Amino acid sequence: MIKTVLLFLFIILMTGYSYSQDNEEEETELKDSLEVKKEMEEAETQEIVITGTRIPGKIIDIPFSVFRVDKKELAYSRNIGMKDVMNDVPGLFLQSRYGGYDVRLSIRGYGNRSNSGIRGIRILQDGIPESEADGEGSVDAIDYTSLETVEIAKGNLSSLYTNAPGGVVNFLTDLTYKNNYVKQNNMFGSYGMSQNGIKTGLMTKNYKFFASYNYRNYDGYREHNNQYFNLLNSVLQVYPDSRTTISVMGNYVKGLAKLPGALNIEEYENNPYNAYTVAVSSDFKRNFSKGRLAVRYNTSFGIRTNNDIEATGYIKLSDLEYTTNQLYNYNNRNALGGFLRYNNTSKILSRNNLFSVGVDYNAASGNVDAYNNVSGIKGDKLQSQNEEFIYNEGIYLQNQYFVYRDKASVFLSVRYDNIDITNNNQLFSFQNSTRRFSRYTPRFAVNYKFTPTIAVYSSFGYSYDTPTASELQNYPYTSNGGATTLNPDLNPQISKNIEVGIKGNVFTESDLLEKLYFEVTFYNTKIEDEIVPFVINDFTYFRNAAYTNRTGVESGIKLEMFEGMEIAANYSYADFNYLNYNAINYNSSGDTVTNNYNGKVVPAIPDNLLNFVINYQFKITKDYTGILLWDMDYVSSMFADDANDVVIPSYFYGNIMAGITCNYKNFNFLLTGGLNNIFDEKYVGFVNINANPELPANQRRYYEPGEPRNTYFGLNVGYSF
Repeated sequence: MIKTVLLFLFIILMTGYSYSQDNEEEETELKDSLEVKKEMEEAETQEIVITGTRIPGKIIDIPFSVFRVDKKELAYSRNIGMKDVMNDVPGLFLQSRYGGYDVRLSIRGYGNRSNSGIRGIRILQDGIPESEADGEGSVDAIDYTSLETVEIAKGNLSSLYTNAPGGVVNFLTDLTYKNNYVKQNNMFGSYGMSQNGIKTGLMTKNYKFFASYNYRNYDGYREHNNQYFNLLNSVLQVYPDSRTTISVMGNYVKGLAKLPGALNIEEYENNPYNAYTVAVSSDFKRNFSKGRLAVRYNTSFGIRTNNDIEATGYIKLSDLEYTTNQLYNYNNRNALGGFLRYNNTSKILSRNNLFSVGVDYNAASGNVDAYNNVSGIKGDKLQSQNEEFIYNEGIYLQNQYFVYRDKASVFLSVRYDNIDITNNNQLFSFQNSTRRFSRYTPRFAVNYKFTPTIAVYSSFGYSYDTPTASELQNYPYTSNGGATTLNPDLNPQISKNIEVGIKGNVFTESDLLEKLYFEVTFYNTKIEDEIVPFVINDFTYFRNAAYTNRTGVESGIKLEMFEGMEIAANYSYADFNYLNYNAINYNSSGDTVTNNYNGKVVPAIPDNLLNFVINYQFKITKDYTGILLWDMDYVSSMFADDANDVVIPSYFYGNIMAGITCNYKNFNFLLTGGLNNIFDEKYVGFVNINANPELPANQRRYYEPGEPRNTYFGLNVGYSF
């Protein structure tokens, strides 16, 4: 790690020296640059997206697909789960297991292998990793009622972030308020759903402080499905001078989720809202608490403040208690991490150049203990006791150079990661094992703007996605027969990614259509050693498929019509196939059976996704405004297993939502309500991939039902001062 930091400092010094030679020229060009900046600020595509590039930039200048969730819709939404917030993002496929908890997030197939948590996609909150050192992500600590927006950078981001071949999602706390305020939030709905909380924002010219607390309770639409969460979130920003910001950010969650488990086909057809009987008798659950504290220092310097340095450090503490049909597990993990980042905006040969270099470090350690599960109660017999260590350090470089005015740019980035995972058996020391993974991941991209608001882009790069600590758990059928704690056969998946896209805004003078926003992206990915889940005795293990091809198209269009009317349509097409895959399965006797899955379709990914939204925002008087929203989704059929023997039917569901706000003196009132799945569609909300291969086909537990028709309403009361 010391060598990495020294290299980082050397790069900064050399970069600063090379650019200092241009200072005199930059002073004479300052006036011109201010005029250019003014023109840029007038563009409609000026949203700043930090997550995708680690350099602030306009969406139109970023050479890949980026999306921001509309803050107006967040204000009126149900906001109890990630699907409520992000379901309308083009190219995302979300599968919810139990309502709002434990959502599988998939972007271009990455994240699809997860039966718990998020893989292959980097999860951030206010730029701080919620993903662990090994790449496993969680959104348990995200308070959706406190968000300004969510930024999603889709596609291969492995050249900038650890284990991010599918992209990056950053949940941003709302710090855009202009006055001090306090607000009380209330949300109630079907199946015992209630969410109540309070938040406040305080500010002076020297600081901003935000804090929120929320309590969420949900009985669930299935048997053995009740949940509760306590959520705390806070951000303090201090401004010692006009160039410097010091931020202190914290979050904490404590909760309990009972899990109803997956069903076989007969159980799903007869009554999908019952629980798996073993889930009830063994009391499948997750009882967890997790907290994070981060401190960030950011300052700009130079004649034009064109240099920026950020130093961030954080600590995370977490405790998890969870059960399976045989074990009562305890997992505590403490993490320490941080990153240094240097950005420079300057000119080379009279052309704009954006340069960034950074180092990341994340270390986690903890104990994983398991006892026998006696009808949902911890037994006295210690089954296993392990000590776990996970280290990740990485360094990245990136540069975006505008080769032709501000129209055409080339983007180069490369990252080196080193990840060590060690699992020591405290009962049998001969089972200790360590897996080490390291690799460079380069990327090259180009961006060309036909107009200030329309651009085409293309990129090519490599991505690298390592197994997580939980995915590396060994089992008796590996090459060493389970003799070590970690699976010796499971390897990282490596992919080559290419994409081509076009995006932009079109402005019209028509009375019926004011603006049209559109984006279309074509991508192709070839993956070696794709990591694939399979289930034995209700426990998920992982193996590698030899070679996979993914080809797809993501598209979205939004029409901003007259008098607040917006119409949006998103469509995604996916053609994912195993090119070379010989899998070893197991029968009920534990004997191995080799199956050839060449040419089979990757499971749990629909060929077609369609989302259509009509959003009408209206103004009654100066103090009364409202919104009406109609949201429709179509998900085509998909397979549940690698053999493509089981088909999950297609489904269609629609949602409606209405809300109104009222301002009276210093008070603000927001009333909202909605009806989800208005046609009461019966559908599979989550596919348990490759379930129970040792059982007959009709007994395999692939099916977890989606949420039936449900209603919600909310009332928020705020006071500004």
